Amino acid sequence: MKTKKCFDANKYLKIQKRKIKQRINMFDKLYLEFGGKLIDDQHAARTLPGFSPDLKIRLLQEFKDEAEVILCINAEAIEKSKIRADHMISYETEVLRLIEFLRGKGIYVSSVVITLYAGQKKAKDFAEKLKDYKVKTYFHTFTKGYPTDVDTIVSDEGYGANPYIETTKKLVVVSAPGPCSGKLATALSQLYHEYKRGVDAGYAKFETFPVWSLPLKHPVNIAYEAATADLGDKNLIDHFHLEKYGISAVNYNRDLETFPVLKEILRRITGRDVYYSPTDMGVNVIGECITDDKAIQKAAKDEIVRRYYRALVDLKKGACTTEVPERIKLLMNELGVSEDDRTVVIHAEAKREAASRPAAAIQVGRKIVSGKETDTLSPVSATILNAMKQMNKIPDEVDLISPVILEQFWKSKTRPVTSKKGT
Repeated sequence: MKTKKCFDANKYLKIQKRKIKQRINMFDKLYLEFGGKLIDDQHAARTLPGFSPDLKIRLLQEFKDEAEVILCINAEAIEKSKIRADHMISYETEVLRLIEFLRGKGIYVSSVVITLYAGQKKAKDFAEKLKDYKVKTYFHTFTKGYPTDVDTIVSDEGYGANPYIETTKKLVVVSAPGPCSGKLATALSQLYHEYKRGVDAGYAKFETFPVWSLPLKHPVNIAYEAATADLGDKNLIDHFHLEKYGISAVNYNRDLETFPVLKEILRRITGRDVYYSPTDMGVNVIGECITDDKAIQKAAKDEIVRRYYRALVDLKKGACTTEVPERIKLLMNELGVSEDDRTVVIHAEAKREAASRPAAAIQVGRKIVSGKETDTLSPVSATILNAMKQMNKIPDEVDLISPVILEQFWKSKTRPVTSKKGT
């Protein structure tokens, strides 16, 4: 069934552009930390039907004449070959993909910063590879004194020890292939260098989730906790914002914990208080663009259940600990959501019980299509073939792929590979 759109993407682009422009105009140059996925933001698309996976890129294209992008990647992520789970590709590959994709959209990628560098060999090798992409590469090390010794942090021993990244645009977007990549440290290091050069530079944060203007326990914000269960993120009321403005706003634990130090760092660099709360730093306007809250809540609850099953798969693969699905299950209980609230689950379970074999299900139009494991097909493969029949009104008894061909594929897959000398 086609998902009902309950998020106004055109309104979002219009008012989000205006919001960012307002922040740009506060400074000579703005460093905008871009959180979440820069491209292929499937979580946002599933949770906010109407928010297309490429919406952030469309937003950036609105600024392509006045913006450039710095990509950050943690040296340890390179060394450990960290994988981006949604595409099953390494962080290094994702950086290269981002460079090519952004350039294809007319967005200027000025440099790549390898953060927390401590001589890792794979990081050096990656820097060599980046030369083929004609992009400048910088190495940033751990910031001396961080997070408590502000005097050292804001000095030539701290942020000043990192090389200055040459930038030419008024808006500098700082992004990364995944979390914990050093975006904030890179942006603040740049602010330190800019002020030494007499440039009135500013910092702001673009985070899709949590949505500050929605209630703390709104399913959209709970879905963010489910999506970051492996990181242990937890939504909280921004007490700094509440105390300063008397307005309840939602933020998350890491930003709230680090804000006092961040505020002091910004004051030391700029000589003034620019922000009084983590919410102040943000520029996202998603809450203003929701057109059907009831439908949004349903989509978010579906996403939480999906995240639960995803975590169970990761657990079987050894990609996470038992705490991750357990934490998501607690979030489901908090919202009164169960696995059976996702309709395809009920049909897949029914098919499995009837066939006494593993099964899967997918929704096509208004109908649920299922499939079971066979001698030649996995349950997912069978379900996809059945879905193709459903979409093209092909009778169920018709084989889309001949059993003879499937059998040959299966034999070639299971047949031991032999090699002859000299061939």
